Amino acid sequence: MTIAEHARKMDALRAALAQPGVDGGKAAFGLAKPTSNLFRDVAREPAPRIGLHHFNQVIEVDPAAGTVTAEGMTTYADLVDATLARGTMPCVVPQLKSITIGGALAGVGIEATSFRHGLVHETVTAFDVLTGDGRILHCTPDNAQRALFHGFANSYGTLGYALAVTARTQPVRPFVAIEHRRYAQAARCLADVEDLVEGGDIDFLDGVAFAPDDLVLTLGRFVDAAPYASDYGFEHIYWRSLRARERDFLATRDFLWRWDTDWFWCSRQFGAQHALVRRLLGRKRLNSVTYQRAMRWNSRWGFTRTLNRLRGVHAESVIQDVDIPLEHGAGFLDFLAREIGIWPVWLCPLRARDPAARFTLYPLQPQTTYLNFGFWDVVSERTPRPPGFHNRKIELEVARLGGLKSLYSDSYYSEAEFWALHDRAAYAQLKRAVDPADALGDLYAKCVRHR
Repeated sequence: MTIAEHARKMDALRAALAQPGVDGGKAAFGLAKPTSNLFRDVAREPAPRIGLHHFNQVIEVDPAAGTVTAEGMTTYADLVDATLARGTMPCVVPQLKSITIGGALAGVGIEATSFRHGLVHETVTAFDVLTGDGRILHCTPDNAQRALFHGFANSYGTLGYALAVTARTQPVRPFVAIEHRRYAQAARCLADVEDLVEGGDIDFLDGVAFAPDDLVLTLGRFVDAAPYASDYGFEHIYWRSLRARERDFLATRDFLWRWDTDWFWCSRQFGAQHALVRRLLGRKRLNSVTYQRAMRWNSRWGFTRTLNRLRGVHAESVIQDVDIPLEHGAGFLDFLAREIGIWPVWLCPLRARDPAARFTLYPLQPQTTYLNFGFWDVVSERTPRPPGFHNRKIELEVARLGGLKSLYSDSYYSEAEFWALHDRAAYAQLKRAVDPADALGDLYAKCVRHR
């Protein structure tokens, strides 16, 4: 789309907001998203009087400036297509095609370039936001809205909705050459992570722990030519290749979406890693959107709950991403093995891009390397447990180790615990400034109480 077309959308939105009865009150406006990457139940809201779902187009790709500007509901699938066509990519591309740039800004987005570029919100240079009181504000790190700029990440729509976002891009080359390094000791693996973060000549870095003594680091480098290009978008499964091959090559676009086909490894919950099922589904349906829809159907109709009850099994979903200081990474892995027992676990190093920048609701310590642990599965036991039993163990251990936890899935914090981890005073000040009537809800109530 053109800048002029986006401007017309903005003018139409301003006119709609000026109509009588639209004052930022409850359900005055909303996203009405067809898919969601939240993994917690969300209270059903009345249909919004003003929908924002049509703010979903790339506005401008500027390779010379190293930026891309897109509307908030633009998916990364569309964002990647638009930028790759101009020889660039967003500096951080989250793992799933259906994630939107506005969602990654209001939540927390990470990927294998985060050891160099930080989290998604750290790559953002400016955004326009529709606030809870019905205003449209332009936010940059140094303008009058700088407090909102630094407070928007991890706010999950409780401070407003991003209408347009400008983010940094980086040049790309046609292929990514991959090196898979295997380790039998976590300490040795994480020591190499620190060395690679500090001085590695690589473009991508992530890994997988298949067990405490079976880990793989994946190093990726852009290259101009490749002897072949593997295809993990249909019959072949990327995560299985990590232990089967020492080196590999993927086209850059396929590398960026290497995890999406199988939702990392979670497609196995739907039988989608069996050859016959994959052929029946076909390439177009092997993706995170299909699995999200299946998951939400199951959540609505309770098929798995009924099956577990008949089997006498008590199941708890443990779907979390947590960021742990690297020095405590081996200890946290031991904790997961001892207390949770979910494998595989995704590993993704990250560092704050700008040590001087402080993001209010997700404050990474400067000059500190963190390791993101992503684990997404179900713990099934014969013994009944209190709700959130295993998730609470994780929350307490993350806090003990000085880590941070994403809020896209179930949380069980007490209100005091939650606000001890998130800057309540700064958040309250922002709420008074942009959503004084609490039209968009409170962060704790939304993320913990599901309100």
